[in-house]
Amino acid sequence: MILDDIAIQSWIHDRSGWSREGDRLVKTYSFPAFRDSIVFVNRVATLADGADHHPDIDIRYDRVRIGLSTHDAGGITAKDTALAEKIDFATSNR
Repeated sequence: MILDDIAIQSWIHDRSGWSREGDRLVKTYSFPAFRDSIVFVNRVATLADGADHHPDIDIRYDRVRIGLSTHDAGGITAKDTALAEKIDFATSNR
């Protein structure tokens, strides 16, 4: 089920760095070096496979941009917010 605008804005308000772009949640993570970016992407891949929910990932040397949307539902769902929280937790424990 797609989350309504109020639920999405409330979730974003309580999270650092996340924003909404249309029907996606997005966040850019910064790292000291390219290798660190790739290590992070591998962590995200493991989390995504475990959740059977896969983000859009854009890698730029020391930055990784994550985009989350539940394409088959046509927008942002609880699957997206749950995976976003897991990604943030993985980042805080690097």
